Amino acid sequence: MERFKAIWITKEEDAKRQNPAEVREIGLDDLMDGDVTVRVEQSTINYKDGLAVTGKSPVVRRFPMIPGIDFTGEVVSSDVAEFETGDKVLLNGFGVGETHMGGFAGYARVKSDWLIARPSDLTGHEAMAIGTAGYTAMLCVIALERHGITPDRGPVLVTGAVGGVGSVAVALLARLGYEVVASTGRKEQEEAYLKELGASEVIERSELQGAARPIAKERWAGAVDTVGSETLANVLSMIRYGGAVAACGLAGGMDLPGSVAPFILRGVSLLGIDSVMAPKRLRIEAYERLVRDLDRDRLTRLSSTIGFDEIIPMADEILAGRVRGRLIVDIG
Repeated sequence: MERFKAIWITKEEDAKRQNPAEVREIGLDDLMDGDVTVRVEQSTINYKDGLAVTGKSPVVRRFPMIPGIDFTGEVVSSDVAEFETGDKVLLNGFGVGETHMGGFAGYARVKSDWLIARPSDLTGHEAMAIGTAGYTAMLCVIALERHGITPDRGPVLVTGAVGGVGSVAVALLARLGYEVVASTGRKEQEEAYLKELGASEVIERSELQGAARPIAKERWAGAVDTVGSETLANVLSMIRYGGAVAACGLAGGMDLPGSVAPFILRGVSLLGIDSVMAPKRLRIEAYERLVRDLDRDRLTRLSSTIGFDEIIPMADEILAGRVRGRLIVDIG
């Protein structure tokens, strides 16, 4: 039986914390059930992957576990008609890396409903440069568009703009003709980078911190929020009449210490974005839009590539906020 490397996470029974992640050689028999087996070519590291690898938050809910919520690769066996040996596929979410073994391994076995065909003009590196982060950003843009937030309505804010979701959101919105305002806690260091991605203005994160007023000065027609908590409450208070916020992250916390005033006095809408369990038709639409609307040169500029053996040390870096844009992992 062929052996291959995997990032392996275990936890002793009744232990409060999981054991440190390690590199282990395993075989196909060690994988979980599924009707499609994929030879993994590339994966990526998201914030959630950082939490899983380090154990700093209880992301992993089944042990042993292989983290990695995204992957792309080639089908090596399939029990369903939808996918055949040799097909290029990709996966984002569906509990992979949390409750079902994920992409930080040479192979993955998953349910076919979780997979989509990788667009033919999208390379594996490009697919993972997009990853869950870029795919989530596209879902946010689609939600804002469906709510009627068009470029002529006014500027759109992106919070956490240097992160994976934020970077792609800035690039997408700029490419689609929006005036993009980017928020970051490192304006001095990151302003040039964000403007290269297409931001018209960069503001300090501190402008969105602290207790939110029920209603503040109207500033933006819409927003993509990756932070949550006080930041989201402040953003909502500053959205123009009839505007909307697509909320997809909780890096600042799960609470929402705000007021109903923006909703009932300005008709503001809060659009929840779930990228984990989104139906296949929406995932396919999002990737079709990404192929069409995301600038490939900008995608390259906001991405960097690491090897398999760099996954564990890089997890701490992404949690510390020292990683810019997207990290692709060559599984090899």
